Amino acid sequence: MADAHAPQHDYHLVNPSPWPVIGSVFAFVTAVGAIYWMHGEMAPWVMIIGFVGIAYTMAGWWRDVIIEAEGGDHTPVVQLHLRYGMIMFIASEVMFFVAWFWAYFDVSLFPGNDIMWQRAEVTGGVWPPVGIETFDPWHLPFINTVILLTSGTTATWAHHALQHGDRKGLKQGLWLTVILGMIFTALQVYEYSHAAFGFSGSIYGATFFMATGFHGFHVVIGTIFLAVCLGRAYRGHFTEKHHFGFEAAAWYWHFVDVVWLFLFVSIYVWGAGPAH
Repeated sequence: MADAHAPQHDYHLVNPSPWPVIGSVFAFVTAVGAIYWMHGEMAPWVMIIGFVGIAYTMAGWWRDVIIEAEGGDHTPVVQLHLRYGMIMFIASEVMFFVAWFWAYFDVSLFPGNDIMWQRAEVTGGVWPPVGIETFDPWHLPFINTVILLTSGTTATWAHHALQHGDRKGLKQGLWLTVILGMIFTALQVYEYSHAAFGFSGSIYGATFFMATGFHGFHVVIGTIFLAVCLGRAYRGHFTEKHHFGFEAAAWYWHFVDVVWLFLFVSIYVWGAGPAH
């Protein structure tokens, strides 16, 4: 009789969860705090509290998802749908970066647009704008490119090791990937601290920091993602056939690698060339 009430399908019907409500409340707090802070009407603490609440929600919600996975609720069909969800998320991130690239190329390809005469006044009609001292792409930017590409290979190594039951190789590959991600972030912070231009008062600075800064934020998120996978690896999670959590982290990290290649070529190399 007990089997009569067992699920007769491959789908996982989740239990009632408080996280959607909690996450919505903290997202609202974050938005309100950010708006009031940007208008100078209160300190940023309300926004920070909202961010902390969102981080708490993410940790709790994903913990529940991990428990479901370890409990056998993620059937092959559920895993397939999780992959679809991750693909759509990365696609949305691609469009996010398309917006920054669009803004960058619009102003860099047409710095002296006759219709947008104010742009010509700001840029001097050339790109890079008059008075802007750009970074040498073959110093720190190139080193960071090598670091990030190398981290992509170590992530692939970890994934390959996991697929072949090599737990030691999985941990070693993840350790190297996390360390390389941290080095990349540290070098980018150092690079920013030595920039000859700022975010405000310069259309070059605005487009540069928005594009590279958001990428840097994604590197931080990806590093945390992989660090969580490293911790799970030490706890014995993941099998050769069931490791979507790590697979999603690896996809995300490769996406970050590809975006950086476009940034390096378009902003650091092409955008820092002779004024045009």
